[in-house]
Amino acid sequence: MEVRELELDLDAFEGPFDLLLTLVLKEELDLAEVDIAGIVIAFCERLAERGELDLEACGEFLVLVAALLELKARGLFPDEEAELLELEPEEAAEELARRLAEYRRAKEAAAWLAERLEGEGDRFFRLGPAPLAPRVERRLAPQEPAVLVAALRALAAEPPAVSLAHLELRFPPVSQFLERFRALLGRRRVFDLDAELDGMTRIEQAVAFLAVLELRRSGEVALEQAAPFAPIRVRRAESETERRPAWTGTARSA
Repeated sequence: MEVRELELDLDAFEGPFDLLLTLVLKEELDLAEVDIAGIVIAFCERLAERGELDLEACGEFLVLVAALLELKARGLFPDEEAELLELEPEEAAEELARRLAEYRRAKEAAAWLAERLEGEGDRFFRLGPAPLAPRVERRLAPQEPAVLVAALRALAAEPPAVSLAHLELRFPPVSQFLERFRALLGRRRVFDLDAELDGMTRIEQAVAFLAVLELRRSGEVALEQAAPFAPIRVRRAESETERRPAWTGTARSA
């Protein structure tokens, strides 16, 4: 974005910003009639249209506007005994031209440096001591060959196998709980499954429950539960002799 090409539409001037500076420096335009605030608003609107912040253009614009403000202040207060009256209007115009020329030279120098940097971007600086610098000799402490051999043998030895025994899940046999529940049903007809599973691990409880299901499948027991999640009662199935009613009558001879 070129600041000098900024189009201005002011009450006292209409045209590019570069022409305004030329007329002011040649004293062909009274700077007191120029609306500096309008220039700032026009520049901000131009930046908003671009949608991006141009820091270089902003820096150039601040230099130019600051010089115009200083020159306008000197022209508006000619009779005040202040620091602004140290320069005459002609000298202020010359100072403005000098500052603009100095800024232009700095800008051209920056462009030249950027061009040099881009042209020599494929070069790399040496990252190390100079060729004539003394070389540092690194001396190792005396070493024992036997210690080195032992270290190499330790590295070459096959590491021991990692045991995964602590990760194995050991399931007790279902037959163990089948015998236990059959012996329990031989002593009594009904038992509470939750009471029998109390104190067992979760794996043992699961295997014990499988044993109860196996007894139910074979018809040896009947399962009772009053409600969902209520205690499960295991009842021994009745045999044929237990289901047959006892004969209490007396036989009569014909």
